[in-house]
Amino acid sequence: MRFARVALTTPEVELPPEVWTSAEVERRLGPLYARLRLPEGRLELMTGIRERRFWPAPIRPSEASAAAGRRALAAAGVGPGEVDLLIHCSVCRDRLEPATAAYVHGLLGLGPQAQILDVSNACLGFANAAVLAAGLVESGQVRRALVCAGEDGRPLVERTIRTLNEDLSLDRDGIKPFFANLTIGAGAAAALVTRDDLAPAGGFRLLAAAAATDSAANRLCEGDSAASELDMRTDSEALLHAGVALAQACWARFREASGWDASTPDRVVTHQVGRRHASLLFERLGLDPAKDCPSLETLGNVGSVSLPATLGLARASGRVAPGHRVALLGIGSGLSSLMLAAEAR
Repeated sequence: MRFARVALTTPEVELPPEVWTSAEVERRLGPLYARLRLPEGRLELMTGIRERRFWPAPIRPSEASAAAGRRALAAAGVGPGEVDLLIHCSVCRDRLEPATAAYVHGLLGLGPQAQILDVSNACLGFANAAVLAAGLVESGQVRRALVCAGEDGRPLVERTIRTLNEDLSLDRDGIKPFFANLTIGAGAAAALVTRDDLAPAGGFRLLAAAAATDSAANRLCEGDSAASELDMRTDSEALLHAGVALAQACWARFREASGWDASTPDRVVTHQVGRRHASLLFERLGLDPAKDCPSLETLGNVGSVSLPATLGLARASGRVAPGHRVALLGIGSGLSSLMLAAEAR
């Protein structure tokens, strides 16, 4: 996939105010740690996550998504009546029907001309939505699309803590499928995908994208709702190796689509999974770790929000500057990989 006239505004980020350190999560897991004699500090040591953020009160994904969307529209100087397409692309959704985008549309006061839809593909939702919107912009069907995501990992983390403390049948091996849940955080992000001549100053030019899928690995990470809470089980070790192997296949397609090689990007922004995942990914793709722009230490894994939030924070901090070529690399359970080439304006 190649794009000639598509721009992406710098993602706007909405961060929850409540901070949970990994030490606090372990404190809440006190009964489990005492029973299995687990050493304190292992959660941060193994994941690289010092803290993650949560909304202090229950929040609908649409509310979080709309908060970031409101920021994105204001930053771009775009009115509600100028949006042709709205895509809500979180793992979290308000309900099965209607589309969560219907609630976001109402909260933002978008016009009746705006198409709405949800896109769901685990942690790749935002990247998928951006590529779909870019295709519609490139073809002339859409001038401006608003892509937004709002994740709330608190119910999953709280349920996981309760399960680990109360299920006395779980031994050290039995707790492994729950471990990835403790890396999850919350947040929201939004950006506009627009025709380049309509784009505000700053942001990015989208140049190319490539995808790869390995559905044989679709059982390595499975999540579902349980009453008002969430449940997820992950084979973290198998997912790590299958995900990086798929990323290698996607990287080959990405190099062909973009004309880039490992030395081309000035900065690399990835979906934030864990310290070990990032290290192995950079090693296998031959990328320089010094070009990484991580947010994992302070945000954890925020699902579909991680990639755009990391990009937005890197731009705001000056880590990504005008003229920088940026590789956006995503892997999501299922398994899917999606990579985008962008140039900072």
